[in-house]
Amino acid sequence: MSTRPFAAFEWSIAWRYLRARRKEGGISVIAWYALIGVMLGVAALIVVQAVMIGFREEFTDRILGINAHVTIYSADYDLDTNRARAFSDYTDITKAVASVDGVTRAAPIISAQVMASANGQNTGVQIFGEAMADLKSLPLIANPESFSGDIEAYDDGVAIGSGVARALNLRVGDFVQLISPDGAATPFGTTPRINDYEVVYIFRVGRADIDRTRIYMPFIEAQSFFNKEGLADEIEVMVSDPQTVDEMRDSLRDAAGGALVWTWRDANGAFLSALDTERRVMFIILSLVVLIAAMNIISGLVMLVKNKGRDIGILRTMGLTQGSIMRIFFICGSLIGIIGTLMGLALGTSFAYFIADLQMFLEWVTGNQLWNPEIKYLTEIPARLRWEDVLATVVISLGLSLTITIIPARNAAKLSPVEALRYE
Repeated sequence: MSTRPFAAFEWSIAWRYLRARRKEGGISVIAWYALIGVMLGVAALIVVQAVMIGFREEFTDRILGINAHVTIYSADYDLDTNRARAFSDYTDITKAVASVDGVTRAAPIISAQVMASANGQNTGVQIFGEAMADLKSLPLIANPESFSGDIEAYDDGVAIGSGVARALNLRVGDFVQLISPDGAATPFGTTPRINDYEVVYIFRVGRADIDRTRIYMPFIEAQSFFNKEGLADEIEVMVSDPQTVDEMRDSLRDAAGGALVWTWRDANGAFLSALDTERRVMFIILSLVVLIAAMNIISGLVMLVKNKGRDIGILRTMGLTQGSIMRIFFICGSLIGIIGTLMGLALGTSFAYFIADLQMFLEWVTGNQLWNPEIKYLTEIPARLRWEDVLATVVISLGLSLTITIIPARNAAKLSPVEALRYE
């Protein structure tokens, strides 16, 4: 009897076999185990991919939102201090760099490390001397949801990261003492320079390594504090498309008179490349987990074929072709894979979407910090669902589930009716 492929009666028989209990010759328990395994494998793959992509994108956003896309240093290197010399003509260089196509911001910077002290606590910090107009142009600094204080009072004090404020127990209006070893020169040597500054602004950018170490000081005051009147350590540059900074390198170097150009890719490229490699490896590893879970489908179908040998013989004597028998058992296995994949898709996407809320809930219940920002750099678990990653996971899961189903389905189709009914 020849019928069209995947006819209604084939689906009906397959569904009846899946629903049958073990004592009736079905594989309901094994089918559930296989379905749950595929579901958890797919969900884990989606969540891990979303978190790793989210970590990369969030880390990149934090880099591009607070740090310079391009930093320009003087080509004149000072061997005594082991760093580039300061710019004396920084005003002209800043104007020239700002005129390059694609540059949205160029600002002279004073950069140095000092000791910060307050309320009996001390911590090392990085000082960035920057004009108020340039500071306000940084989106993560001026974000009204991420600060306390008044940025308009910046010229009368300093802006500090939330981590610095927490380490030194500082609030807006308090004073922080900054100690620089490069102070005034005296007949007895260089004495440390110590000044007190009012905290007028506290910012939070969400990167622990910045929030815990960075203090912004007015540019003119930084020049005075570090004995760099009329000088700038570097030129901070922002561009409209940070992904194309490598293509702008030559133009920026020419505008800066042959100065050294250091991009955000130079500073973080190795780390981002490592994240991409790790994500690909994790995708392969978790795909193997899905494969192992899908292998339960084979064991279930092998048992089903063995238990339904009599039914196969009867169906064959009634006129069903080998193709029909193969499709019946193929439907049994593929339904497990399809349903498990869809359930895993729903579970994984939901988990990834609400992962930040789940983190907050678990931290509230346990009273412990689940995500250490000092190690992971970011203050919360990031997750980014991309349709291409979800689609790749679904394709992998369905491909594995449907492929491994073919083997036991073919074995069922090849079962001889005579052998199946010999002992009946």
